[in-house]
Amino acid sequence: MRYEATVTINNRLGLHARPAFRFTQLANEFDSDIWLTKGKKVVDGKNILDVLTLACPHGSVLKIVADGPDADQAVSRLKALVESRFGELD
Repeated sequence: MRYEATVTINNRLGLHARPAFRFTQLANEFDSDIWLTKGKKVVDGKNILDVLTLACPHGSVLKIVADGPDADQAVSRLKALVESRFGELD
């Protein structure tokens, strides 16, 4: 089953190395395939180098897409991670 959600990067420094690591670490807990989309660019949400190539400063709008047996849970938890500003206190 395929699920998706649109999120906005709200932490001050954007999707830099630490939040990208947290995102991919969480994404890899799921069996579903996970992608991140920014504009027309689509990358593997389980690969940190791919995620970093999106170059997402504060305010960037991304789409999280998951397809597989736990896609609903994956999208829900990844969306919550982004909305929590990756746990950063900025």
